[in-house]
Amino acid sequence: MDFFDKLGKKATEAYKITTDKTGKIAKETKLKLKMNQSKEQINELYEEIGRKVYEKHIREENISIKDELQEECTKIDVLSDEIEGILQEILNLKDKKQCPNCYKKINIEDNFCPNCGEKQNNKTVQEEKIMEDLENTKVNNKNNNEKEIVLEELKNDKKDNKKNNSDCKEKSNLEKTVAIESDVEIEENDKEDE
Repeated sequence: MDFFDKLGKKATEAYKITTDKTGKIAKETKLKLKMNQSKEQINELYEEIGRKVYEKHIREENISIKDELQEECTKIDVLSDEIEGILQEILNLKDKKQCPNCYKKINIEDNFCPNCGEKQNNKTVQEEKIMEDLENTKVNNKNNNEKEIVLEELKNDKKDNKKNNSDCKEKSNLEKTVAIESDVEIEENDKEDE
């Protein structure tokens, strides 16, 4: 009987692992599709900007980027930010992150980038693991209020950290877009090598 119990547990564990991996692959595929659609939209906007500039050139008119191309440039910025978010989700699915200095894909636990040596901020990763552990921890009713208070404080700290990180962005959207596009090309080349 003990043998069959162990066999059943092993089969259940294998099923859960397979289901989890399949779910991650499906989610990654959807994210990549969405990212490719955003890239196509950016390319269409580039073409529209080029068309407008060329038409002004033909008519020998001056072009004001601020007035005439602001809408397209803003759309490109929004799409670039969307692509960056999607790339971050894909990296999270693979337990990877991107070095803020050289934009190379590295392991999420790395304290230093193996490519450029930049010190990595792993605080958010540790906080997420702590929150997950805390949420999964079973406590008696007496301590449940304390658990809820700690969870709420951690969530607020996480929101504050995200706000501070977004305020401290140093690279321009164009630099990010170029880095993201080159990283995706590298990733596609890695798949071809496999």
